[in-house]
Amino acid sequence: MDNIQAKTRIDELKKLIKENNEAYYVYDAPKITDFEYDELFRELKKLEQEYPQYLTADSPTQKVGDKILDNFKEIKHKYRLYSLDNSNNIEDLKKWYERVKKEYENTGDLSLVVELKIDGLSCALSYENGELKLAATRGNGVIGENITENIKAIKSVPQKLSKPINLEVRGEVYMPVSSFEKLNLQNIENGVKEFANPRNAAAGSLRQLDAKITAQRDLHFFAYTAITPDEKLFNTHKEALDLLKELGFEVNPNHKLVKGINPVIEQCNYWETERFNLDYATDGMVIKINDIDKQNELGFTSRAPKWATAFKFPPEEVWTKLTGIELSVGKTGAITPVALLEPVQLAGTIVKRASLHNFDEIQRLKINVGNSVLIKKAAEIIPKVIRKKEEEDLGIYQAPKTCPCCHTELVKPEGEVVLYCPNSLRCPAQVKGKIEYWASKEAMDIDGVGCSIVDKLWEKNLIQDFADLYKLTIEDFMTLDLIKEKSADNLYSAIQASKTPSMTKFLTALSIKLIGKETADLIANEFPTLEAIKNATLEQLTQIDGIGDKAAQSIINFFNDENNKIILSKLEQYGVNPKGSAFEKISNIFEGKTFVITGTLSQPRTFFEERIKKLGGKTSSSVSKKTSYLLAGENAGSKFDKASSLGVIILTERDFNLLSEDKTNE
Repeated sequence: MDNIQAKTRIDELKKLIKENNEAYYVYDAPKITDFEYDELFRELKKLEQEYPQYLTADSPTQKVGDKILDNFKEIKHKYRLYSLDNSNNIEDLKKWYERVKKEYENTGDLSLVVELKIDGLSCALSYENGELKLAATRGNGVIGENITENIKAIKSVPQKLSKPINLEVRGEVYMPVSSFEKLNLQNIENGVKEFANPRNAAAGSLRQLDAKITAQRDLHFFAYTAITPDEKLFNTHKEALDLLKELGFEVNPNHKLVKGINPVIEQCNYWETERFNLDYATDGMVIKINDIDKQNELGFTSRAPKWATAFKFPPEEVWTKLTGIELSVGKTGAITPVALLEPVQLAGTIVKRASLHNFDEIQRLKINVGNSVLIKKAAEIIPKVIRKKEEEDLGIYQAPKTCPCCHTELVKPEGEVVLYCPNSLRCPAQVKGKIEYWASKEAMDIDGVGCSIVDKLWEKNLIQDFADLYKLTIEDFMTLDLIKEKSADNLYSAIQASKTPSMTKFLTALSIKLIGKETADLIANEFPTLEAIKNATLEQLTQIDGIGDKAAQSIINFFNDENNKIILSKLEQYGVNPKGSAFEKISNIFEGKTFVITGTLSQPRTFFEERIKKLGGKTSSSVSKKTSYLLAGENAGSKFDKASSLGVIILTERDFNLLSEDKTNE
């Protein structure tokens, strides 16, 4: 691999890891397995070691986690929450131990604590004089979300300790597997989307804006370490765990104090299979040096402690039979094949379905109904088909010619691998998918209007598109099965309350091809009214930093479509009026100016982004010739270098504050 290839691959890996960090940490909706993520991370780390000239401060290998949600107040951690480096096999684990042991020659085998790695949500709890004062999610390790009220709703978290001491407790919020299964059954009965796995259920339950909802969910908290700022209350990690238990915390009982690496390996091998008998999810083991002084001597890298490592269990793979292929029709008309399987035990759960991605993947796998297939799943993510038995030749499953829902002839756009049903107006699956998405949390956030309600409204012929939601009456809802007056009133009120969304939410909810939330936000910040967006030219749209030709053309096509014009007209008739940008401008002093923000600043990046937009400016994630200013904090990295080479004005935080204050006062 030459330098150019290495640089290209490093940039590609950074982008992939960042996207998956956001999916995992921000939206609790992982797109890939932990194992696949670790493979990407390991490849990036290896390339950065081989080509150190391309290692930058903004690399995922130098950071923890990702950005945080907007729903909770941001809070800066008093003590940073680091991530853990992974050992994905026994050899890696031995190498970690040998590296650590070299630091302490002639001391014999080191004392280690080996414990289960709980698959939940990491949190930091601050106690003053024994009373819980603050609780925060890990977030990006430096800034987290204030979830104090929700943490108080968890019964296993003591609000008052048995001793009046000051300390910060680190631990993992999790949902027992039995409670997760019960919650999903309730969701199915209520027509609510199921959670993908116990971690997602825990994260979703903990991030409720109403703490009463959190209290209704069966969440638990395992404490795994403590920091005592005032006095040294323990000398070893084992003593810290014993103290936490004494103070009233639930500490995972399956931890063990051992000498040397061999007992650690025994524990890893034991729990690789025994974990499936537990009522909580665990995807590995954590190994820590027991002596706190030794921990402090070894210290940290930019993202992880040197004195600890996580041993990740290998993804489980199992053979089963492909009994059928189900064809799913998405809201954009995309046809997705899903493997139906002979039920099989995998990673502690019974698996009946697996992902096949698209029909090109079926061709690559050369599979057909009846084949024996190998499936794998890591960390309770949706399993996928890996391969079939080579000796089995049953032919290859052929892609359909017509839509499985409306029987319209399918099309495959040039340069794409996905088949589409072009009958967007009359294909029930597409229309209902668009209505469900319109009401979803990511779009208009209409509480209570899920797939079950949409199905019932559709069956009664009360709606034909998402605009029809706004013509519904309380009486209409009461015609639906099992809907009483109070529920009908709540549904009606929730729909009426969504009539003045931000332009970002409105554009996102329209299900325009290639236009997601981020792209919608860029457009909304550039065009103040819906009329302006409708009349925007291709040239005007592509001038927006971050909007490509295909996305711009998709917007124009959508607003020029006669059927879409009818739906938009109905929305206007029913009083749906988007408000414009989610940011209320207080000045136009940065009009026409584009900012890129990089490095570590005194406030979260969202603070500066909001200020720039309120003052009429725009923000972008990448430096280009169109960039007006680079706001650079500490460890600015490659963006600083690129801005310098392009002659972009570089501002320190002090420069930015003076500039924005001066401009405001003009």
